[in-house]
Amino acid sequence: MTSKAFRERLERRAKRAGVTVDAGILDRLEAYLRLLARWNSKVNLTSLPLDEPTDETFDRLLIEPLAAARSVQDAWSPWFDIGSGGGSPAIPLKLAKPLLRLTMVESKARKAAFLREAVRALELGDTAVETVRFEDLASRPHVEGLAGIVTVRAVRLDKTLVASASRLLRSNGHLLTFTQTRTGPAYEAFDGPSSTVLLKSKHRRAYLLSYSRSDSNVPRGTFSLQIDKTPLT
Repeated sequence: MTSKAFRERLERRAKRAGVTVDAGILDRLEAYLRLLARWNSKVNLTSLPLDEPTDETFDRLLIEPLAAARSVQDAWSPWFDIGSGGGSPAIPLKLAKPLLRLTMVESKARKAAFLREAVRALELGDTAVETVRFEDLASRPHVEGLAGIVTVRAVRLDKTLVASASRLLRSNGHLLTFTQTRTGPAYEAFDGPSSTVLLKSKHRRAYLLSYSRSDSNVPRGTFSLQIDKTPLT
């Protein structure tokens, strides 16, 4: 795909979703997709087509994170993304919200290596990669109550993950999940969820569910996280 074809496809998919793409990040969005394609031939980062990317590839990897950026405030920094894998939604969202301080959490060493290369190649400031299980990171005393936002996609959102997220988030911090359903379960220590449409078409619907950490007592203890090992689709 040529750079011209990339931009035309991106602009077309963005317009369809009602998303405005900042011209200043177009080159880095393209660079991200090309880097992902090179690494994906050796590391299973996504099952979406990359050599000949489809509309779904653009929507899932780029458009949905850019649409989510409209619901994210700079004041919510620092931000932790769980199970970052191939870098979406974290990297496109970071490009759209550069003032947020991002930590991508990925327990698989080869995927974490890709993320570090992406941070270097795309010159992402205030961005770190932690090769660690999320529950281990969340149990560190110096990060307890630190985060303003935690994002999740392609990770099973179970009670143990939610408990770890609530440990990490400060009061009124936000747990954001990318889903294909408009509603989600309620969780102890969180208000919500509220729902935002990211993409709505005849073939696919995508939503951002937002949970706000309440001031109620947050469960403490030892937590475990089950990461969905299936590639991003």
